[in-house]
Formats: sequence, C-alpha cells, structure tokens
Amino acid sequence: MNSAALLELPTPFEDEKGVIRVLEPVDCDRGKLVGKLRAGTYDKPFVADDGKRRTLHFHRDFLQSSMRVDDPDALEFGYTRKIMAFLLFVPRPKGVLLLGLGGGSLAKYCHRHLHGARVTVVENDADVLAFRGQFLVPPDDERFRVVLGDGAQFLRHSHECHDVIVVDAFDRHGCPPAICTPEFYIAAHDVLAKGGVMVSNLVGDRAHRAVHLEIIRTAFDDNVILLPVIGEGNHLAFAFREARYEPHWRAIGREARALRERHGLDFPKFAEKLERSRKMGYVRRAMAR
Repeated sequence: MNSAALLELPTPFEDEKGVIRVLEPVDCDRGKLVGKLRAGTYDKPFVADDGKRRTLHFHRDFLQSSMRVDDPDALEFGYTRKIMAFLLFVPRPKGVLLLGLGGGSLAKYCHRHLHGARVTVVENDADVLAFRGQFLVPPDDERFRVVLGDGAQFLRHSHECHDVIVVDAFDRHGCPPAICTPEFYIAAHDVLAKGGVMVSNLVGDRAHRAVHLEIIRTAFDDNVILLPVIGEGNHLAFAFREARYEPHWRAIGREARALRERHGLDFPKFAEKLERSRKMGYVRRAMAR
C-alpha cells in the first residue's frame, strides 16, 4: 500500500470546480505538482471531486472511473452496465474474478447485488488501491477481497475456478501488454468453471482491437460474442468456457426480464443486442474491417 499522504488541492484546471486529491507528501513542491498536472505529465493517478462526482484519472484526459457522491454504487458508464450482462449467461455466479479495480464501480456493484458470489478483485497499481476509501469500496470480508498483484500472474497461479472473469485492467498507457497475449487468455479460459463466461473490455484503435479479439477467439475456440458500446468507444468480448455453448435466446429473454426487476438495469436490451451480434456474426465482421 502506498504510504504517501492524501494531499488535497484546489483544482488546477481553469474550466473545472472542486478539488483534486493526490498521493504526495504534504511538504512536496506544490507549484511543480500543479505544473505537471496541467501539462499532463504527472505520472500517478489522482482523484477529482466537484462535490457531485468523484473521478479517478490516470491523467487529465484519461477518465478511468466515475462515482456519483449521492449514489456511490451506481454504474455511471454504459460499458460497466453492459459488462453486467454476464448475468444473462450465469444468473447466479458463485465466484466472480475482476481484473482491475479502478474506482471500484464493478466491484461495489457485484458486492451489493450478487449476495451468493465470492468476489475477488486484482489490482496491480498500489496507487490506485490507495484511493479505495475515496470510492467507498467495501472492506474485505468472507465474500469480498481486493488483492494487490499482477492479473496475469494471478491467473497462472490460481487454484480456484471462477464462474465469471471480467478483464477491465488499464494503466495510463492503455491496456497493459501482459494482458494482450495468448498465454493470458488461455489461463483465463482454464480457470473458468464449466459453463463460465469471461468479459473483456477492448479499447484502442480498430487494428489493436482486432488483434486483441483474435487472441481471445483463439483461446476460446471462437465462441465469442462482441458487444459494441455506442458513444464510449468500448467493445465488450463475451467469451464462453464451453466451445459448443449456444445461448438459448428465448430463455435468456425471460431471465433478462427477471434480472431487470432485481437489478434495475436494462437486461432485455442487453440480451437483444447480444443476440443480434451473434446472429449477424459481428465478431467476424469486426475482424474483416
């Protein structure tokens, strides 16, 4: 855990209000710190807080996570809401592994709503983990834990099976190279329980996404559904442990309505978009572009 103090300063950005919080000694050179923040050269994550929203940044233009102060467990981004569509395929998971904590949006949501699941979160950045309290991530207990470590190594040494794996791990440079490898996704495939599903958040330019997607397809025997997130630039790859698994869309539609009643998210719309993607072969179309 990072031992630096949590230092609060008025926001240095002229078009914003509120404060920022950084992990720096109280006696640091604040003028130099502000200069780096404004120039985008500050190389640590920081929190911005305008009293209504608390956001985690890797630099000013890289908004990593957002939390509404009056509703800290809500999923603010469309892509995080759509990630929860894994419940359409595994409605009552017993084990959920999240690779990447960020501001803890998915971790908090799973902790609050999936009472029958053990939720494990792996985060490789001690500075990100140091902001855990800022985003009201719950303390570890018998069904929730946050681990400081490398996600790729965690998979390789895991002795547990997980019903769901969510890959949403980024640093200030984007997706870490260790994640975009065949070895990483083979390991993810191997620690999924029978009937399990992995969701990977793909970002970046089209060529990079295509390479990443091809790695996932190969590791999961081409049993992947791709779900674009309009307006956010994310593409979610839903990959299934069983090579021959084929969703029963009518049953999934019924489950979607029940999930909407329990969780409030638009699961019927998620199911509709996933079914359309499957039937239209969106994965192959994305690869061919």
